[in-house]
Amino acid sequence: MNNKKLVPDAKEALDRFKMEAASEVGVTLKKGYNGDLTAKQAGSVGGQMVKKMIMNAENSMKTNG
Repeated sequence: MNNKKLVPDAKEALDRFKMEAASEVGVTLKKGYNGDLTAKQAGSVGGQMVKKMIMNAENSMKTNG
């Protein structure tokens, strides 16, 4: 497996995106390890991230299509 970062700034952007999504669903994340989250909290954050990505893709298709 290759762990080379293809886009070095991507990790920072994803971390900001994750923090924003967590804030929107009322979950407090710490920088670094967040293994103390419940499955429900982690799922809420992940679900919010997916929801926002889908909305962005749909908006992109509307403006570029």
